[in-house]
Amino acid sequence: MSVTSANRLELLQIADAVAREKMIDPALVIEAMEDSLGKAARSRYGAEYDIRARIDPKSGELHMTRYRHVVEEVENFFTEITLADARAIKPDAEIGDYLTDALPPMDFGRIAAQSAKQVIMQKVREAERLRQYEEFKDRAGTIINGIVKRTEYGNVIVDVGRGEAILRRDQLIQREAFRNGDRVRALIRDVRHETRGPQIFLSRTAPEFLAELFKMEVPEIYDGVIEIKAVARDPGSRAKMGVISYDNSIDPVGACVGMRGSRVQAVVAELQGEKIDIIPWNQDPATFLVNALQPAEVSKVVFDEDSERIEVVVPDEQLSLAIGRRGQNVRLASQLTGFDIDIMTEAQESERRQAEFAERTQLFMETMNVDEMVAQLLVAEGFANLEEIAYVDLDDLTSIDGFDETTAEELQARARESLDEINARAIERARELGVEQSLFDFEGLTPQMIERLAEDGVTNLEEFARCADWELAGGYTTNAEGKRIKDEGLLEKFDMSLEEAQTLVMNARVQLGWVDPSELEAEAGEGETAEGEEEKGA
Repeated sequence: MSVTSANRLELLQIADAVAREKMIDPALVIEAMEDSLGKAARSRYGAEYDIRARIDPKSGELHMTRYRHVVEEVENFFTEITLADARAIKPDAEIGDYLTDALPPMDFGRIAAQSAKQVIMQKVREAERLRQYEEFKDRAGTIINGIVKRTEYGNVIVDVGRGEAILRRDQLIQREAFRNGDRVRALIRDVRHETRGPQIFLSRTAPEFLAELFKMEVPEIYDGVIEIKAVARDPGSRAKMGVISYDNSIDPVGACVGMRGSRVQAVVAELQGEKIDIIPWNQDPATFLVNALQPAEVSKVVFDEDSERIEVVVPDEQLSLAIGRRGQNVRLASQLTGFDIDIMTEAQESERRQAEFAERTQLFMETMNVDEMVAQLLVAEGFANLEEIAYVDLDDLTSIDGFDETTAEELQARARESLDEINARAIERARELGVEQSLFDFEGLTPQMIERLAEDGVTNLEEFARCADWELAGGYTTNAEGKRIKDEGLLEKFDMSLEEAQTLVMNARVQLGWVDPSELEAEAGEGETAEGEEEKGA
């Protein structure tokens, strides 16, 4: 095949046709042609040579040129030349320059032409893949329409215009089936740039898909007047969506439902009949949870912010409605609010409170040697342990009906005496377990705490200083399935908070010389300054 014998504009016409077909830049096609022709020339003259092809983008004329690098010492005689030899050809040559020699027109053999064609196809394919990735990478999180091309092992391959996307089996709504040629609407969940080309992953089960559908149906959401704050879905069955309006004159729930339910029904139809509960969002977690558990009625909510758990009390007849079929209602409410939810009936809560009341009453009766009536009065006033009675202000005890100053002093004396006995037994037990004096001398730990640490193998100040704050105070961790798991702390039963545990551990490290106290003071000062600036900005 002789390139020079063909029309010079033929290469440009081929490049332009390929670029239009693949929707890429014609310059990329010409660059691919230059690489392929250069490779073909090297196969003719010798693969060791540095031969490059250049196509004039205006005239289409092909130029073949051999390049040699000017170096001090030649290691490759095919691609390098010494400075002396270079100056014999070009007097002003310098180290690092390239000498070029124009090559005469040549005829490409069948094998060379086939090799050039393969290089062009590879380069064009790479450019096409890059274009597809650049086009779709910024569209993740948006909805796209496509046509089902084929189905492979339950996965649906969708033609999205300038490429293919995959809708995996686990991203399809239950009992949903597509046939070739069906139109499908889905969310672009992820776009990855891989060796085999851009991989576009779609989803119809993601919560974001529901939110994007409402954005298309509800102009107020698109305009930002109404915001979707949270979405939880059981795809194909039920969904809950929390919305808020930034315009007091617009009802967020009514706007999403639409006239006679027209807007929400359009989304329900797209989601194969999935029922959607639209809930007014509230900044107060307890209020939002009450809304999220609808249609069940809630009698009482106890919110534990540290553990991110909410305890909900419902009427006995509302329990099954609050939990929902197979736990669906409470599960979606938990996903929507981000809190773990414990649901109990009023009867169950009453039984638990009675059990706690009886347990504390028995504790005071046994440790303080008081009768049942006195113990019940103390529990009814909110006293939960001996420490609270022993060290509370005397006026808090005398304010109880039937308790005079003498009785209050006697109760405190008995509580302190009982605590001394308990602490003495704890110290004796801790010494038996091998606790060193360094841990007894450390401020902030009671004898009962030291006994508990010793039972877990912490017997000196060094071992205590190596503990993490969550090991002492407890906390929650999230496993691979996204479920929160409770971590029991060594000192959690003593009502130790995470901040208190952190302070104790840091004090132990300072006392051992592991941490410079001046650095802690500097960090604390920076934290206070930052908080002050935030308040001032607010």
